[in-house]
Amino acid sequence: MSASEEGNARTAGYAPHPHIGGRTAVLRALAAWRMRWPGAPRVIVLTGNPGSGRSRLVTGFLMMCDPDYRKQLPLDELDPATVPPDLPPPAVPSADGRTAAQVLWLLADHFGLRAGRTEVVFTELAAREEPVTIVVPDVDRAGPVRAAQEPARLVREVLAPLAAVETVQLLADVPRELAAELAAALPSGQVQVIDLDAPEWADPAGLVLHAETALDPDTGAPELPYTTDPSARRALAEALAGRAAGSRLTVQLAVQSLIMQPEGFDPADPTLLPGSVGEALDVHARRLGADPQTLRLMLAPLAFAEGEGLPVQLLGPLANAVAGRDMSQDIADGMLLAAPFIQPVETGTDDDTADAAPADGEGATDAPGAGPARTLLRLMHPALAEEIRAGLPDVRDAQTKIAMALLEAVPQQDWAQADPYIRDHLAAHTLEAGLLPQLLTDPGLFAHADPVVLRAAVEAVPLEALGAPARTYLRTAPLLTRSQAPAEMRAAFLETAFVEDGLTPYAEALHTRGFRLPWRTLWSAPLPGVQAVTTGALLQGDAESTQGTEGTEAAGSRAVVALVVPEGTPGSRTVSSPSEGAGTEAGAGTGAGAAEGATEGTGSGAGTGTEAAAAEGADGAGAADVAAGAGGRALLLHDLRSPEFLDADPAQVLRPSDDERAVAPFGLSRGADYVRVWARPTQEVVAALVSDAPITGADLSPDGVLVVATERGVTARQILAAAPAAPTVPAQRAGTTDADASHGLEGDHS
Repeated sequence: MSASEEGNARTAGYAPHPHIGGRTAVLRALAAWRMRWPGAPRVIVLTGNPGSGRSRLVTGFLMMCDPDYRKQLPLDELDPATVPPDLPPPAVPSADGRTAAQVLWLLADHFGLRAGRTEVVFTELAAREEPVTIVVPDVDRAGPVRAAQEPARLVREVLAPLAAVETVQLLADVPRELAAELAAALPSGQVQVIDLDAPEWADPAGLVLHAETALDPDTGAPELPYTTDPSARRALAEALAGRAAGSRLTVQLAVQSLIMQPEGFDPADPTLLPGSVGEALDVHARRLGADPQTLRLMLAPLAFAEGEGLPVQLLGPLANAVAGRDMSQDIADGMLLAAPFIQPVETGTDDDTADAAPADGEGATDAPGAGPARTLLRLMHPALAEEIRAGLPDVRDAQTKIAMALLEAVPQQDWAQADPYIRDHLAAHTLEAGLLPQLLTDPGLFAHADPVVLRAAVEAVPLEALGAPARTYLRTAPLLTRSQAPAEMRAAFLETAFVEDGLTPYAEALHTRGFRLPWRTLWSAPLPGVQAVTTGALLQGDAESTQGTEGTEAAGSRAVVALVVPEGTPGSRTVSSPSEGAGTEAGAGTGAGAAEGATEGTGSGAGTGTEAAAAEGADGAGAADVAAGAGGRALLLHDLRSPEFLDADPAQVLRPSDDERAVAPFGLSRGADYVRVWARPTQEVVAALVSDAPITGADLSPDGVLVVATERGVTARQILAAAPAAPTVPAQRAGTTDADASHGLEGDHS
């Protein structure tokens, strides 16, 4: 159906769609697509200029695809060719504010796909017998960081592969610059591009109806001569639509301008009817006797705002920064001037706020809090923001000034006291200013910032431009988002990551930032292939190490950890299992050949019953006596508290007895990718570790040193939670603890 046939539909007596008010030709094409009408394309790419009404059109169409909304619509009064059949609603993963990976995993969750990798999602969809219908709106609003170009990534990494799957019926709302790229990836006949600004799809009559409805007092317009008189209202609507060049947004802004500030408006004066979004701003300012440039400078901070909007208290300082002068009086006198172009947003606050959907199969970092309400401000439409940014002489310079003003607004440069907007979105502003690498040196910011947003910003910077701390953050970010950890737990994961990467000063800095970390990472060894670990004490007299006796637990002994490694690992020794009758007790034998039993089977009990009950198997498994030399395995000894391997006889390692473990203040339980440390008397979890690599071994010394082995290496952490009771520590284990104790974390954040 062409646009010329729009009038035929109206003369047939059909009512317009109550939400869209027109677009009959497009709705007919979408209904045919939905019912898979013979000859209808499998993929529709909907595009148009910013402000052309794409989002409104898709929303109105989806109303007719949803069983609940269908009941509220006068379907019997609409053109039957525009009404899709009553089918199960399509999958609708909104791209607004989300990364490409988040959109894909929303789809995986919707269809219940058991996919661990992105490519598996497409494979599983292709294997389905029945076609699936997917609608992806707001592609132009994709991504938590505007300058990261997430819409292009979404098209290339998600929409194009989806469109290539024969079992997928796809409708996507895509910016014009990406529409042709998406359509070009498909054979002719399978895809149709609907450009709302093209003559065959334009709807000038619908635009008039849109303006006429907005001017009607029955829909909220004030009672004015040109709104109460139907003929005058119709004439003004036709004049507005005729000047707007098909832009729904231009008409909306013009109507909102004269409705909110009717003084000085003459419907007979064509110079007061804007022909573009920019003219809507300037005409409004001049009509009210204001300088258009002043209005644009007032709105400039909102044109650069990220996320849901800018906190109202930041508008003044940022406007001053962009303008290079004091704008406080202009803002105080001009809020009514700016009102037609601003949308306030009321939202709750939390120390860590993120509402993003899963990324890389991962969840949001923190649920939105129920704190006091706060007011955010944003512009009515992204196209308005584009117009204001385009009118500035230097966008990068404006972003630099904004970034500097945001930094100055951080009290004592303490990110814990910073406004949530600043700590979550400063990286986005510095990215567009070209200053992000210089910002990525503060571990406190790494921990406090929303990891979904910060990760998107950091990934937009070439890897070679990032410093070592930023690269550590980048490799840790998937764990931060997957774990949904709050700021303190993010700090704990980053503390370990910095030690693993040899950036100990950054790890130490996190202990000075006010976090109550559950552990202090003592050392990390990049040793792949470790199959199990166990802690014990080495008789110092038998040690062959030349490193001295510093750090010994008692006279004649040294705290160590024995690692079960593949035979032939440098520095390791193959040890035969103790012979029967050698006098060793279960769980207390000499010869660290028993090391492998320290963690075998620990995942079986985890997650059932209380944490203490779940960990019984973990501690009890340490009593097993398995020969390390069997199956090509050997032992490698490492000091428990310092980063050094030991050249010593593993047969002289004394492991903690069951009695020693029983009176230790903490217990241990683990699964495939997590470890929990809990206080025995209270059963409270005091440390919860989530790993981004499978855990191959874990053990906890009686005095609270946690040693964890993964596929990549081994790490030792001193648990910092205060002991809930004074345990009886055996003489050979009575060493000094590391750092002042804190209360650790409450609950399980894995």
